[in-house]
Amino acid sequence: MIKTLRIFLVMLFMAAAGFLYKVTYKGSNISYFSYIFIENMGHGTVNQSDGAMTVGTTKHSKFTAEDILSGGNNIIFLETSERLQLPSLVLCAIESAAQVYPDRSVVVFMKGLNHTDAEDREKVLSHYPSLLSLDNIHIFPLIMEDIFNNTPLFNWYKKINTTLERYWIHVSSDGCRLALIWKYGGMYMDTDIISMRPIPHMVFLAGESNQYSSNGVFGFSPHHNYTWTCMEDFVQNYDGNGWGHQGPHLFTRVLKTMCTLPNFNNTEDIMCGNIPFLNPERFYPIKYYSWEKYYTVWKELPTFNQSYALHLWNFMNHKHKSMLPGSNTLVEHLYQQHCPTTYAALQRNESIYI
Repeated sequence: MIKTLRIFLVMLFMAAAGFLYKVTYKGSNISYFSYIFIENMGHGTVNQSDGAMTVGTTKHSKFTAEDILSGGNNIIFLETSERLQLPSLVLCAIESAAQVYPDRSVVVFMKGLNHTDAEDREKVLSHYPSLLSLDNIHIFPLIMEDIFNNTPLFNWYKKINTTLERYWIHVSSDGCRLALIWKYGGMYMDTDIISMRPIPHMVFLAGESNQYSSNGVFGFSPHHNYTWTCMEDFVQNYDGNGWGHQGPHLFTRVLKTMCTLPNFNNTEDIMCGNIPFLNPERFYPIKYYSWEKYYTVWKELPTFNQSYALHLWNFMNHKHKSMLPGSNTLVEHLYQQHCPTTYAALQRNESIYI
């Protein structure tokens, strides 16, 4: 009798465990804060005590987005288009950031993952061979409703008709970066920024020109007043038809309510209240109207000694120019130095997405 009871209890326990596994991990709707499995070939250590998994020595990594983001020291990239086959410049941006900031998590949010099943999500990182050797890269689906929740942007997002939006990919990215940095802190970077050396500030804004702020790269602590004020302005003064109105124009509008911005002097940074406003040389030594210089051969290569990273102005690149191995262009030299694994794959004519 006792033996029969034991067998029954064991079978009941196994059935319950199987049901829990199915509900927790095999559901078709995986929320932004649900467990995401990412294949990280040969990297990842398991922390069984809290159900999370960090990157280290095993083949599969399991963790929550909130586990990673809660550290407040992340570098965030966004892909708000549906594409999964990322261009080499995006991979170079991610690789270079992971190399320059080995002690920080590089978190990539991809909208295209929202429409893939759980099995594909498990293998997402393995699709990008040039990123596999970097332990600090994490990829998650970009679920806007979760990102905007508990921010001033939530009601705006629920009401917006995205089919009527002229610049929705860009406007949604403008909103997501604000919400994520406000919630979790860290640094945001556009996917056409190649990192070269660490930025020595946790809180900063990047000047694109005199008295004009970029929103392509910035850093703040969690729940900072500036990012909250930007989200409020985003909704109150929304204009989806004006290019940059929800992005750099918004950042500049809010910054100018906090101080009177002087012009930059040589390569010096300035302060606006307690926010460092970094000189355009830090990220924009080549201006937007000269973006093609990145794709030309220079007689003498610039050193960019005053820069932390370079913005390559991909929005201006209507000719779809790209880095070509052997071209001796400035962008080729940048790839060689700052994303060598991506460059080597292109040089060998290997696929960067499999």
